[in-house]
Amino acid sequence: MIDKNTYLANAAMARAEADAAVLDNVRERCLRSEAAWKAMAARLQFTEDLRAKRLAAAADDAAATPEGIE
Repeated sequence: MIDKNTYLANAAMARAEADAAVLDNVRERCLRSEAAWKAMAARLQFTEDLRAKRLAAAADDAAATPEGIE
């Protein structure tokens, strides 16, 4: 499973390639790649945060429900 750190590492690699690029079109491609990797990391973080909130809410609901009542 790919995690946020993998996405961010790929973004950093793309940035390094952009910084080393001699040709403008290569630099621009690398910068677009960096932006895409960062966007994927942000979406993954958003999903993880949302999942954690839903799990916490479900746990709160389960704790608030008396035994035998559903």
